Amino acid sequence: MNAFVALFFVLIAVAYAAPQGSSSNVTPVPIISENSNIQPDGSFQYAFEAGNGIKEEAQGSLKNVQVPKPDGSGTEQVQALVQTGSFSYPSPDGTQIELKYTADENGFHPEGTHLPVAPAASF
Repeated sequence: MNAFVALFFVLIAVAYAAPQGSSSNVTPVPIISENSNIQPDGSFQYAFEAGNGIKEEAQGSLKNVQVPKPDGSGTEQVQALVQTGSFSYPSPDGTQIELKYTADENGFHPEGTHLPVAPAASF
């Protein structure tokens, strides 16, 4: 009996998870190119391009960095993943938006002409 109840709930969950509405008005987006290279040492490279103008690429590797010990008694060496990459996509008005970034032990650093810029400090 418990198996029947469990099966009933699984079937209900599947029914609710199924896409709703007609799928005839959804246009699939083709993947034009895709490649990846993941190495045992933690380094990687990947890139893809979709038929709707979306592109992404990234590469990363592990880097030894010094960080403060949790107890405040100095520093210790740990491995951090450092990564650089970019992605771009067409905006609703047709402009291609591109963002380049670096993510390392100092944080995430995005660059793009569409990003707001802080005003210059005046003293």
